[in-house]
Amino acid sequence: MTLTEIDAKLTGLATKYHIRDAALLAGRLLLSILFLHEGVTLATHFDAAARAMAAQGVGLPLFVATLALQLGAGLAIATGLLTRLGAIGLGLFCLATAMLFHTDFASQNELLHFEKDLAIAGGMFVLTVASAGRLSLDRLVVAYLQKRRRDREMLAALQAVESHAWVGEVKLPV
Repeated sequence: MTLTEIDAKLTGLATKYHIRDAALLAGRLLLSILFLHEGVTLATHFDAAARAMAAQGVGLPLFVATLALQLGAGLAIATGLLTRLGAIGLGLFCLATAMLFHTDFASQNELLHFEKDLAIAGGMFVLTVASAGRLSLDRLVVAYLQKRRRDREMLAALQAVESHAWVGEVKLPV
C-alpha cells in the first residue's frame, strides 16, 4: 500500500467518523477555557483586577472591554456561534497583549508569555479559517436560515401561481 493510498484511507475514515468535527470541537473548547476562566476570574474580583490593570496603565473602559471580549468571544468559540468573529477578536487580542505587555525578553517568564500569546493567536487564526465544524451552533443557525429562505421562495412561487392562474406555465423553485 502506497503512502497516497494510506492517506486516502485515513481521510475516508476521518470523514466517515467525523473526526475533523470532533477535533474542531475539542480545539474550540480547549482554546475557550483559557479566556472563559480568565474572564470569570476578573469579573468575580472586579475591583482588585481593575486596580491591578490601572497599575499597568489600562483604564477602566479598556478593562471592561477586555472582560467583555474574553467572556463573549470565549462563549462564542465554545458554543460555535459566531466562531470566526470570536476567534478573530481573541487572536488580535493575544497579539496586542504579547506586543504591549510581554516585551521584556531578558526575563524568561516574559519571553514564555510572549510566545504563548503568539501561539494562541495562531490557533485562533487557524480556527478563523477552519470554522467551527458541524458540531456547532453556527451550523444549526445556517441550516435554519436556509430552510426559512427555501420556505419563503416556495411561498412566493405558490402565491405567484394563485395570482396568475391564467398564465400558461409556472416553474416552481424545487
